[in-house]
Amino acid sequence: MSEEIFVHYCSPTLAGIKTANLFSCRFADEEEMRDSVRRLNVVLVKKGIRVLPLRYRDGCALIYAYRPSKLSQDLQQADACSLLEKRGYTFGAPERCIIQLMQRLADGGEFPHEIGLFLGYPPEDVSGFIENRAEGYKCAGEWKVYGDADKAKETFAKYRKCTEACLAQFAQGKSIERLTAAV
Repeated sequence: MSEEIFVHYCSPTLAGIKTANLFSCRFADEEEMRDSVRRLNVVLVKKGIRVLPLRYRDGCALIYAYRPSKLSQDLQQADACSLLEKRGYTFGAPERCIIQLMQRLADGGEFPHEIGLFLGYPPEDVSGFIENRAEGYKCAGEWKVYGDADKAKETFAKYRKCTEACLAQFAQGKSIERLTAAV
């Protein structure tokens, strides 16, 4: 995986304005995937970011870059806890919830749409998406919005600007390490 792809998909997390980002990426094999993830973690762990492959199948991995401290705060919100409990999660440390999410992804059943909580999406929007089966939303950007559309639109614009700025700086030679805010 090229660093440019990582910056393209994960700039808001690198900048410290988003809990996490998720993207799919092709790899020649699992070893290449593990090496890419390991190289990123060597640089990013000291800045407060972890990178994990949530699933690997048929040469494609779901790569999850997240800030554990922000994820912990997000998952402790009452609405998030309630939704995770309804979806069968045993709440504890965020890492435990991530493992349960990985198991759900590996099972190959219904896609675990609660994944939005792991990406920092508002619980109201995640539950709205699940309950309404992705219909009847107010607007869409990084996610489908069922709650505060104005606030979401501001957030989408902030993420877009951040990504554009990070990609421009990366193109000018700034490293991932220097692009990453220590939060």
